[in-house]
Amino acid sequence: QVQLVESGGGSVQAGGSLRLSCAASGYTYSRICMGWFRQAPGKEREGVAAIDSFGYTFYADSVKGRFTISKDNAKNLYLQMNSLKPEDTAMYYCATVFARYCGLGAPEYNYWGQGTQVTVSS
Repeated sequence: QVQLVESGGGSVQAGGSLRLSCAASGYTYSRICMGWFRQAPGKEREGVAAIDSFGYTFYADSVKGRFTISKDNAKNLYLQMNSLKPEDTAMYYCATVFARYCGLGAPEYNYWGQGTQVTVSS
């Protein structure tokens, strides 16, 4: 059974940094896509960053130059978030799909974590 467990969320002031982690388990398939999504109260879930099975990365325009997605050989996914803004406040979710190619569309992904809260104060 595929499991994704996020950690690293918290409360920071604007301009600060956080590093989110996602521990993945329950599968052996290696050609996968993984991504980070976020959802603020009253808003739709949006794609933040993704990395496909070839290592190519994709970012939402709102986070380009501030966020960096990466993964290691132990199936862990990371999101380094710098220069955080109040509008980055949201629940952040890790997601994966067993596909070689992917993007930032939430419907593409079929396994999700429970989320970790990020709150940025001004």
